[in-house]
Amino acid sequence: MRRSYLGEFEEIVLLMVAILDGEAYGVSVSQELEQQTGRLVTFGAIHNTLIRLEEKGFVRSELGGATTERGGRRKRLFSITAYGSRTLQDIQQQRSQLWQLIPPTSLKVSGS
Repeated sequence: MRRSYLGEFEEIVLLMVAILDGEAYGVSVSQELEQQTGRLVTFGAIHNTLIRLEEKGFVRSELGGATTERGGRRKRLFSITAYGSRTLQDIQQQRSQLWQLIPPTSLKVSGS
């Protein structure tokens, strides 16, 4: 299968979907992202990214049950696909290899 590349924000959203393990929807992804990174992101940005990730095959979605707190509306729950999981593992491996290539002197803090 041809590899699709993820932007930094797509990668973070995909990681949040994996962390939430089947309980990911727009609001929960936004809350988890803020909790884990301190980054505030609009619901629209999260929603558009989830849809894009689904179109690329990294996540799948299904409608959850209706809740009274949402006025009877159903949540669209996202979960990571095998392809999405493999992609995250590939990214982690690639980044780890790149980190290993940095000379130790490059990461020292200079006094100036």
